[in-house]
Amino acid sequence: MRIAVYLPLLLCLLAPLGARPLSERCEPRLATWLLTVSAVVLAAASIVSLGLLAVTGLIRIPLLARLGHWSAHTAQDDAPAQLTVALIAGLLLGGAIVTAARMLWRRARTLAAAALDAACMPARDGLVIVDDEAADAYALPGLPGRVVVSTGMLHTLDESEHDILLAHERAHLSAHHYAFVALTQLGAAANPLLRPFVTAVAYTIERWADERAATTTGNRTRVARTVGKAALAAHHTPARTPGAALGILGRGNPLSKAGPVPRRVAALLAPPLGRHPALVAATVAVLAAATWSTAEAAHDLHVLLKAVGAW
Repeated sequence: MRIAVYLPLLLCLLAPLGARPLSERCEPRLATWLLTVSAVVLAAASIVSLGLLAVTGLIRIPLLARLGHWSAHTAQDDAPAQLTVALIAGLLLGGAIVTAARMLWRRARTLAAAALDAACMPARDGLVIVDDEAADAYALPGLPGRVVVSTGMLHTLDESEHDILLAHERAHLSAHHYAFVALTQLGAAANPLLRPFVTAVAYTIERWADERAATTTGNRTRVARTVGKAALAAHHTPARTPGAALGILGRGNPLSKAGPVPRRVAALLAPPLGRHPALVAATVAVLAAATWSTAEAAHDLHVLLKAVGAW
């Protein structure tokens, strides 16, 4: 336990460095899944690790030791972590649980409100057109979801670009992209070290929708042009959807300081990305290491609690 319990925390510190290349070099749909699962698994592993460390401090308190039939004196000698470390872990654990609970509550309320709004909107084939000169378009999750487009956005684009815009927004609904964003935000709320995953997922879901629109229309160049036109038209319109598309590129890329839209356009003008087996294998290895070390640390704590049993 002396090493295994700290490994998930170390991975949470290092793993976000891989979010950037994964979002930019791997096929968007696969990248979104890998990033989301990574955020959830690493957040859960870090919480469990903090909990295990906190328990090693609790069993040294005489009153709690008596309640658990443990020997506080033996625990003082055999515990794998210093009392100070255990106390810090307990404080961090409490903060993580409270922050994650607040995020979960806010996200649940937001999705419930969105579903209610969607149900109340009169739509034709899932499309809601609002009379607004500001160029705007967004997907509103619900049962069923709605694609909301302003007249200003429709006037900005021509007929063929309308189909591309609708294909993009409908891809957000059909693939439940809001769920990926919500899960990643929940993981980052529990462990702030995982915030780069939120940025990466917000970018990959937009790329995923772009690629779905390109597949539907069969014209990547046209989709790239539509993405650029829609972004320019909506430049002064406040974002209405949660999880705006943000992304990061490597330092060597000439667009590394550009916004997500230029990078999305550049990706559409390039050949489609592949699955990048090396990145996938590295991600799976990190998740496997985090899971194994958490399980190993939990087993070691169980053995410790048996060893310090007072009777």
